[in-house]
Amino acid sequence: MSDEVIAIASDHGGFEFKELLKSDLENMGYGVVDLGCHDLSSVDYPDYANKMAAALLNETATRGVLVCGSGIGISIAANRHKHVRAALVHDALTARLCRQHNNANVLVLGGRTTGIEVAKDCLKIFLDTDFEGGRHQNRIDIMS
Repeated sequence: MSDEVIAIASDHGGFEFKELLKSDLENMGYGVVDLGCHDLSSVDYPDYANKMAAALLNETATRGVLVCGSGIGISIAANRHKHVRAALVHDALTARLCRQHNNANVLVLGGRTTGIEVAKDCLKIFLDTDFEGGRHQNRIDIMS
């Protein structure tokens, strides 16, 4: 059981993935804050990226997961916020490296471009991998 709270959000293109990943998070013992969307109705992904940024800023959650159809749009929108380091990942390696080297605080997945089993693996790796710090911290500091 973890004390960590993870926020999760998606647009309509990522809704079904979000629901599955939310269930996995709960089964892993994380607290989960579902920022929406809540059905398949068409919505605008920047609104959900902004909700994620707010949840991280006000410390409602320590990390987050975002999903849209490709993952591209929602990651661009999320990264407009200086305190967000959203990483669009496609496999176990990119999920691990985004934490080890970039200290990503938001995992981004494409609901239409990534298989659900790969997405579940990426989620677990993202949550279980620590930031290495060291030489990588200087790069994070440059972005801050």
